[in-house]
Amino acid sequence: MRKMYNHMRHSFVKVTIFGLALALSACSSTASDSGRVAGEQAEAETQTKTEGAYMVYLGTNGAADAESIFIYNLNAETGELTQRGAAKGGARPTYLAFSEDRRFLYAVNEKGDFDGGKSGAVRAFSVDQQTGQLTSLNQVASKGTGPCHVSVDEQNGMVLVANYGGGNVAALPLQPDGTLAAATGVGQHQGSGPNKDRQEGPHAHYITPDPANKFVFAVDLGTDEVLGYRYRDNKLVPNEPAVAYACQPGSGPRHMAFHPSGRYAFVIHELNSTMAALAYDAGKGTFTEIQTITTIPASFKENNQCSAVKVSADGRFLYGANRGHNSIVVYAIDEATGRLTQVQLMSVGGDWPRDFTIDLTGNILLVANERSHNVVTFKIDKATGKLTPSGHQVQVQGPMCPVVVPAFD
Repeated sequence: MRKMYNHMRHSFVKVTIFGLALALSACSSTASDSGRVAGEQAEAETQTKTEGAYMVYLGTNGAADAESIFIYNLNAETGELTQRGAAKGGARPTYLAFSEDRRFLYAVNEKGDFDGGKSGAVRAFSVDQQTGQLTSLNQVASKGTGPCHVSVDEQNGMVLVANYGGGNVAALPLQPDGTLAAATGVGQHQGSGPNKDRQEGPHAHYITPDPANKFVFAVDLGTDEVLGYRYRDNKLVPNEPAVAYACQPGSGPRHMAFHPSGRYAFVIHELNSTMAALAYDAGKGTFTEIQTITTIPASFKENNQCSAVKVSADGRFLYGANRGHNSIVVYAIDEATGRLTQVQLMSVGGDWPRDFTIDLTGNILLVANERSHNVVTFKIDKATGKLTPSGHQVQVQGPMCPVVVPAFD
């Protein structure tokens, strides 16, 4: 810079006014070009960092010998997904859950014949902290056929699994190296519902610890119940009362989600296309109905089966998936009362939304459309909760459960 300054000062003495103008014009052009290049480089670096800031792990209904868990980079500004890797997750690794530190991933194997018995399985993976790639560690019996949901209760050192076919739930102890020990206890559900085709017996469909990790709740589609459990001697035992919430007969509850405040929970019903808003008693481990509201228009008379439900991180909006109507229903949540007001029904851009998730920035909602074999992303208006298509999607065979985590690099 000092050399340039001296040179320009020398030129100022010797050149004509016309020459000086030309010199200054050239300097201005050079500075402009340098600024433009620097700006483009900074923009490219920012874009690369944004795209790599989050990753999506996708469970599918893939075959045992195929790559069946897919890994993507997510651009949380645009919703664009770029495949980063894949792993063999065993047969039908449909639902996934991470440990809190992201060092381990757990996946159900949704089948009914593991290790010579009538059971599915849960598989543990280690996660490479540089690349995010998966390495299988071990696999244990889920203690029931058709495991369809998994969650991690790290505070109590357990991985929890719901077995749809077996109509039961199990707790699998976590080991220090991330592997799973054999189940220490199984909660077998009993009963049936009025829908003879779908409720001939119990069908555990979802399991989660409560926000305080004091209780565990299982949602049973077959018995129309949310069942409560506690831990005793490292085993799941029924809470008192065992039925935390009795749903409407024939409603077929499928999934639930807690409000960030811990005061409310929301249960989506697969068989009658409704959403229930519930008040949660954290001391007793029970729920009281506030409101039940439809997830589809009254004019829609075709087959519809609800699937997943999620609450926005700020607690202002609730989202539910309709399979058949093929939409995401959006509700505003009254945080003072827990009541819901529908604000939107958005087409999922595919067929049979099995599950969906919201990215960690709250900007993007990702839907896994099982039958159309695509994952479609939507932008979220944080002021209204409404969705708009991002214009981005990826094709993948039988997508089931997307999970978003911060990137590893």
